[in-house]
Amino acid sequence: MDHRFDVTERFAAGAQFIAGSLRSGSSGRTQAVVDPATGDTVYSYELAGTADVDAAVEAAQRAFHEWGGATPGERSDTLHAFAAALAEDAADLAHAESLNCGKPIKLSKEFDVPGSIDNAAFFAGAARHLEGKAAGEYSPDHTSVIRREPIGVVGSIAPWNYPLQMAAWKVLPAIAAGNTIVLKPAEITPFTSLLFAQAAQRAGLPDGVINIVSGAGRDAGEHLVGHRSVAMTSFTGSTGVGKRVAEIATGTVKRLHLELGGKAPFVVFDDADLEAAVHGAVAGSLINTGQDCTAATRAYVQRPLYDAFVSGVADLMATVRLGDPFDPSTDLGPLISHAQRDRVAGFVDRARGYATVVTGGESPQGELAKGAYYRPTLIAGAAQDSEIVQSEIFGPVLVVLPFDSDDEGIALANDTPYGLAASAWSRDVYRTGRATREINAGCVWVNDHIPIISEMPHGGAKASGFGKDMSAYSFEEYTQVKHVMYDNTAAARKDWHRTIFGDRP
Repeated sequence: MDHRFDVTERFAAGAQFIAGSLRSGSSGRTQAVVDPATGDTVYSYELAGTADVDAAVEAAQRAFHEWGGATPGERSDTLHAFAAALAEDAADLAHAESLNCGKPIKLSKEFDVPGSIDNAAFFAGAARHLEGKAAGEYSPDHTSVIRREPIGVVGSIAPWNYPLQMAAWKVLPAIAAGNTIVLKPAEITPFTSLLFAQAAQRAGLPDGVINIVSGAGRDAGEHLVGHRSVAMTSFTGSTGVGKRVAEIATGTVKRLHLELGGKAPFVVFDDADLEAAVHGAVAGSLINTGQDCTAATRAYVQRPLYDAFVSGVADLMATVRLGDPFDPSTDLGPLISHAQRDRVAGFVDRARGYATVVTGGESPQGELAKGAYYRPTLIAGAAQDSEIVQSEIFGPVLVVLPFDSDDEGIALANDTPYGLAASAWSRDVYRTGRATREINAGCVWVNDHIPIISEMPHGGAKASGFGKDMSAYSFEEYTQVKHVMYDNTAAARKDWHRTIFGDRP
């Protein structure tokens, strides 16, 4: 029996975490949190309004002086304690994530939760390595020093597909660098963000360093992004909403980090290990029921392997087990909501007019019919410019297309507006080397697809946004680089003064 807890009891005080305390929202509107596996409401709460955002920002401002002034070692020690607190809460975090999102419990236990704990441990160490260019005399008469300083209050917005990991990716680099933060999770998935903030408080983070406002995007989200006391916004979500976030953020000229949509190509050359590519394609396309912006969505397979690849993927997809997210044997859970399931089904149904649904393409019947389930789906025969190839579906759907030359395969991989992730499959190091150079994406895997690690950055190109999550590179988003220059001459009149007044001294 899996560990479970009563979310209604756990969050009885409300779904806002401001200045160290849970509280109710003040918008006057109620949000139901639905278990997508059953369609049942498991929790209801009052959404955050603009007044709650203001209170959270004010709490973050108050906390900034203390937290931003702490030494790197002090912040590091607290973050190490935070990682330990998250490890203690691992069972609760896994349960809440699976309940809220419909993730199979094995995914929550083995991917989301340990990955987030590892992120905390990584940034505990990274907090002590906020370095700049070495001090030196870059001008003969001066010594220059680089200071890397926190920006201030960060206002971040996280999506519903990985609520815990996205909370970690937003919060940890920000606070490790000395900032304070107000995080708005998706209003339909607040649980693990709240547990995350409570663990931080238990670990000794000062009240107000991490604040959670659970509210709607058009109210709480837009107010947070446009708030004049918020110095930076980090947003993860769709490209369409990202454009709106950027539009609002420019009104106060704040720092902006966007991690947006994806349509990851999966390029299989004719010398690839076919079995490895088939297994990689199924795993890479179905992780989190395909609700992953880096998921493999477009498989381009060189023609000699094409038929065998299609057959192999279809056969393997047919073995994937849909079921209760809390059953350890379940491979694939529901989509986040019935609305999202219907959206995915709409893409597939429209594709029937111009392509072939090789396997899947339907919702299961019987006991699973009440949940937002959709079978793993493989589509072949679509044109490169078709909707199913070009648009982000965000579901368990993989479309496969053939290619002939290497030039064509790489060109097709680049032929969407997105550039978040990709993979190349070949035994030839020169082929994969070319692919990693020429595919325009923030991450290119070779003979694998999906793995992420805390030490390496995550972020995209083109319509997939800009800036990096995770790794030391993320500090570029969350710190301000300041140049400090010291005169070394003690001379009252400098030689350069003659360009303004008088003659050379």
